[in-house]
Parts: sequence; structure tokens; C-alpha cells
Amino acid sequence: MSDLLIKNGEIITASQRYTADILAKDGTIVAIGEGLEAPAGAEVYDASGKYVFPGFIDPHTHVYLPFMGTFAKDDYETATVSALCGGTTTLIDFVIPGRDEAPLSAIDTWRAQAEGKACSDYTWHMAVTRFDDEVAAELREIVKMGVASFKVFLAYRGALGIDDRELFYTMKLAKELGVIVTAHCENQDMVAELQAELIAAGKIGPEWHEPSRPVEVEAEGTRHLCTMSEVTGAHCYVVHLSCERALREAVRAKLRGVNVYVETLIQHLLLDKTYAERPDFEGANFVMSPPLREESNFDPLWEGFRHGMISTLGSDHAPFDTEQKKMGKDNFCLIPNGIPSLEDRVRMFYTHGVSTGRVDIHRFVDAASTAAAKIFGLFPKKGTIQLGSDADLVVYDPNHRDKISAETHHMNIDYNPFEGFDVHGRCDLVTVRGNVQVRDGEFVGKKGIGQFLKREPTHF
Repeated sequence: MSDLLIKNGEIITASQRYTADILAKDGTIVAIGEGLEAPAGAEVYDASGKYVFPGFIDPHTHVYLPFMGTFAKDDYETATVSALCGGTTTLIDFVIPGRDEAPLSAIDTWRAQAEGKACSDYTWHMAVTRFDDEVAAELREIVKMGVASFKVFLAYRGALGIDDRELFYTMKLAKELGVIVTAHCENQDMVAELQAELIAAGKIGPEWHEPSRPVEVEAEGTRHLCTMSEVTGAHCYVVHLSCERALREAVRAKLRGVNVYVETLIQHLLLDKTYAERPDFEGANFVMSPPLREESNFDPLWEGFRHGMISTLGSDHAPFDTEQKKMGKDNFCLIPNGIPSLEDRVRMFYTHGVSTGRVDIHRFVDAASTAAAKIFGLFPKKGTIQLGSDADLVVYDPNHRDKISAETHHMNIDYNPFEGFDVHGRCDLVTVRGNVQVRDGEFVGKKGIGQFLKREPTHF
């Protein structure tokens, strides 16, 4: 690894903005200042007229994801290449054991998928799909291994969903260990009954997915998680919140002193439910849970970022192609859930947030990088630009103009949900621990250099 000197860029973090040079040595930022001299053999990159952001962090991805006999289309190589081309240098993926599978066995599965393939750094959330003494003992070991966050599903009854007793004891253990509980918040019983009613009435197309999990169901799940957090004292994090009703429940809980953080997705800021209602089964490409909502939810979510009610922006990347989506052609409940957005999360957030004035550029960095680093125990190693931090850097050209297209994206998927959208900016240089992985928006780096990031519990 050669030293790297980035000169004349406008450095922008969650709290600072200034022009300076950055010197990276042995993977770490060792100097920041004006007029820095390049050591012998160092690469020098002139970032004049461009921003230099800390590497972005996606707190919610599904790279390896089994579903009813099929698998998400990306692997750790294609996913991390795509992420890097979009400025994301760290992924937090989900290890999801089957209900009858031991958590440590699932860790081994995900490790085998990631090691030697990942081109960016990564860590995991550990899903808890059942809770008993065996699981509790293994969760303690997993936390010692450096996986400092759990995931629970208040959805998917009979599959990944857990009951209230399991939720209670999972959160009690999380409180004891100092880890945060992330949660998919929907009322699984209401969803199951609504689905059954719709299918029985012959309403089988993808357009019925949203009515089977309406905003009331998500708001109830969010309220329920916050109440359980209040009772147990555990810190919690609502993943992929999609609507104003659910956000109001989280804000009410915050006002009561509940330690709850909120994440939303780029899809929920830009795509409404009409995409899932497209004819000829095209709508299936836009089926995810919680579903795309009425456009009236967009402004409250953007305001949630502006006023700090929403902490982070994720992708919930779960790429199933158009052929896989046909698994649910006779029953929308069987459509593999997910909308691919890992590569486009950051640039679409910049285009529709910063460029439009909806979010301040510092809030943009915070929501797409720094807040996730702080919440999930990666800060200041990741998520900022300061001495001693990893040299994960994104040189961003704000003047570049392009359009999103499946023909040019790097994700291993045959469609793009943002097809034809204008995009402002390009990641001209992306580094992971000082390794140049992207130039001019294209991957040029070393494959397999990604490292697993061990995290310490931080939420006592």
C-alpha cells in the first residue's frame, strides 16, 4: 500500500467544512493541513473544486440472503464493488439464522461468504429469530466476537418473527450486554390476517402488498418496540421506517426518554406506492416491506432528517431479479421482498437532499455516514475525517451530471428502481484504508481486501 496525499479538496464532515490536504499512511489519516508535502513514493491526487467526504456507511444491507430456495443476486464481491462505486466504504449486513438454526452456525455461513470476497470493510447485525437458553449463550459469545447489535423481526409470523416473550428477553439481554436492538417494526399478526383476507378475495397481484401492511400496522409495530425498550431499558433502532404515522410513534417515545433511533431508506424518500402498482407484474420489482407508501409521506421523512428525528439513511439492499420476483405471480405474499439501492443511496440522497436544499450538507454526511458510525460503535475509526481515523475517503465531484441506469450500474441485478433519474455528482476517488478502490466512478482496486470490523458494546 503506497501513501496517499489528497490535495486542495474541500473537506466536509458532519460538523466541519474547510479546504486542506489529507495524508494517509498505512491505512490511517496521519496529517491534515495546508501545503502538505508528499512523502517519497506517495500518490498525489488533486481534489481542487471537489468535496472530500468520510467514507459512507450503509447500516442496512442484505448481501447474502436466502429466500424460499433462491438467493439474492449479489455476493460480497459484487455488492461491495457496487457500494464503493457509490461512495459506500463500510457495510453493516445482517446475519439471519433460520428459526431452527444456531446463531454461531449462521455466523460461520456469513463469514464464509464474506472473507476473501469483500472489497470494502463490513460488519454484521446478529438477527435473533428465536430466544432460549442456547441462543442466549451463543449471543453472548457473538458479542464477544465483536458483533455489537441484534436484529429482531416483529413481522413474518411463522418464519423469522419472534413473540413478545422472546422480544422481552432479547432486549433484556441486550441491555445487560450493552448492545443495541435493531427491529423491523410491523404487527405480524395483523399482516398475516390481512394477507389471508386479500388472497381469499382473489387479490393476488403486487399492488395488494401495500394494503396488506398499511401504515397503521407499521405504526403499531413501532409503538410496540418503543414500549418494550422503555420497559427493559434497552436501546433500540427502528430500521427502514417508511411513513409519518410510524415516525410520530418514535418521536413520542423519544419525548418520553426512550433511547430509540430511526432509520429510513432512500426508496421511501423518492418512490411512492404507484411503482408497485405498475401493470404486467412490473410492480413486483418494487415490492419490499414495509412497502412504498403514499407520496404524502415524503415531506415528513425529509423533515425528520432536517430536524434530527431520523438519524440514518440505509438502503435495505436485497436484490432479487425480475425472474425471481415471478415466484409470487399467483400470490403477492411469495414475491421476494427487496429493492436494490446500495449503489445509488448516497448520490440520490445528495441529488434530492443537498442539491434541493432539503438537507444541509453536514446533515447529509451525518445521516449517510457519521451517525451510523456512532450508533453502531465504529466512530471515530469510521465515519469522520480526523487524525487516526481510517483513510476511508470519498472525493466527490458535485458538478458531474448523469442518469441512473441498469445498463451502467454495478449491482448484479437486471433493473434499477431509479431508472432514468437524474443524478448530481460522482465519486471520483474512493479509498478503503488508503487503498484506492474507485477512480472516476469505476472500480479499479483490489478485490478481497475488505476486513471484518469488530465493535465494542456502547449502549449501556
